[in-house]
Amino acid sequence: MNDSKFNIAVLIDGDNAQAKLIKELLEEVSKYGKATIRRIYGDWTTTHMKGWKEVINQYSINPIQKFSYTIGKNSTDSSLIIDAMDILHGKSVDGFCIVSSDSDYTGLAKRIREEGLFVMGIGRKITPVAFVNSCDIFTFSENLITETEISEVKAEEKTEIKKESQYKRRNKKEIEKIKGRSEIPVRDLSIIDKAFEISINEEEEAFISKIGSSLRKIDPSFDPRTYGFKTLTRLFESLKKYTVVKNEVNGLNHPLVRLK
Repeated sequence: MNDSKFNIAVLIDGDNAQAKLIKELLEEVSKYGKATIRRIYGDWTTTHMKGWKEVINQYSINPIQKFSYTIGKNSTDSSLIIDAMDILHGKSVDGFCIVSSDSDYTGLAKRIREEGLFVMGIGRKITPVAFVNSCDIFTFSENLITETEISEVKAEEKTEIKKESQYKRRNKKEIEKIKGRSEIPVRDLSIIDKAFEISINEEEEAFISKIGSSLRKIDPSFDPRTYGFKTLTRLFESLKKYTVVKNEVNGLNHPLVRLK
């Protein structure tokens, strides 16, 4: 999709999104279009939003103040939904990115899709499946944090020996998890097989890009980074039953996949 003319409204639920991932979050959105509207919702009088105060100006995000009128009741979700509907009817964007792990946005995602607009979600792996499946694409924030954490580990290794050893001891298991590859569950292997089957041509081979589109249609949250692979091509190269074939067209590689 990655079209500079494809405008996306990025609406962030500040109550359950991570400020430290804002750079990676916007980079993920940029794969699909331009984030022309950037808004974050929360009660800015609380300490909970402190982390966001340091980045909203840097990344040109418009903060929306929403007070919690009742203890234990969050007004952020309703405010975000109302704004989303105003933007939707204003017809100024081609898609939305809802940043939250809250199931309350399931209905909003469905409503936007009914209008034929693109819906992207970004949230943690605890996000309810109903919200995930209501989006065209859903990216787990854990998949965005990997490169950041590895960079932090490398930076820490350049510090004094004492701090370095303390850091490594404290984060050894976490670092190994980041650098290692997770085993692909049987369920996801079957999804991969199904996506390949519906993407093959008469020569019984399929473009990686087409398989990727098919995978997203079957499971909006499918992401090779979940298993430690930066791209779908690398994931297929690791699977014994498939062969990845280099296919250059006008100097660009459009890899194909076929069964061995």
